[in-house]
Amino acid sequence: MEQINHKAGFVSIVGKPNVGKSTLMNVLVGERLSIITSKAQTTRHRIMGILNGTHKGTDFQLVYSDTPGIILPKYELHKSMMTFVHSSLEDADVILFVTDIFEKYDEDDVIDKLARIDHIPVLLLINKIDLATEEQIAEKIAHWRERFPTQAIIPISALKEQNTGEIFDSIVEHLPNHPPYFDKEELTDKPERFFASEIIREKIFLNYKKEVPYSCEVSIAAFKEEDNLIRISAEIYVERVTQRAILIGHKGESIKKVGTQAREAMEKFFGKKVFLEQFIKVEPDWRQKAQKLRMFGYGQD
Repeated sequence: MEQINHKAGFVSIVGKPNVGKSTLMNVLVGERLSIITSKAQTTRHRIMGILNGTHKGTDFQLVYSDTPGIILPKYELHKSMMTFVHSSLEDADVILFVTDIFEKYDEDDVIDKLARIDHIPVLLLINKIDLATEEQIAEKIAHWRERFPTQAIIPISALKEQNTGEIFDSIVEHLPNHPPYFDKEELTDKPERFFASEIIREKIFLNYKKEVPYSCEVSIAAFKEEDNLIRISAEIYVERVTQRAILIGHKGESIKKVGTQAREAMEKFFGKKVFLEQFIKVEPDWRQKAQKLRMFGYGQD
């Protein structure tokens, strides 16, 4: 059988919430595909980012998957989020297990999952080393070497892009010989309207506190692309009337701010002018309703 001079594979990024998985994904792909906030559980879907290139004379295609942080589900929404994590582990060729320098050593649930997958190489990444001393970094490496035998432990700062090149080299080394899975021109598996909804959701996370961002979901009702303009109609769902009032704000100022920030971010992302209209709807307990979750794209991985 003829040897294929091309490497390709799926690289799953997993870990607890808020350890920097989305920041790392964007750095590795070179594009801002995953939304980033300081709040945990921002990522709800499995988002693939596709990177093509040549490494040491061999063409490659890396298909990265940013996944929700691994949690104990409280809602049907959380269960759907965890199905994205499980499916990403099932088809992975390489797993990036991301922890961080502030780890409280409560990752037994993550470690148990990975321990059952002994046929896939796991690279353990200790993130946020830019916030630590050399002594703290050495202590973390020693801890993980004892607790979690793996192919490699790489201390990194995704934010500062420290040691991210070493991650890339290790991934390519472990990739199997395989033709590309996606067209070489593709950047992601998600449609444009998905990123429009994620951009709005990111601005909600950045502008509101407590439970409101977690109770919101964004659905794009219309996405019409013209020569120099994209017209987008977005529906923002909340669970309670009081949340709707908070989202709107005094004289509509809060939701107008979200719209302005989202439109500016979309114009940068899509490279076109954007006309954005937003409608807020109340859907009680949507996080517990399977039908609504399917409408929002959960449980489809």
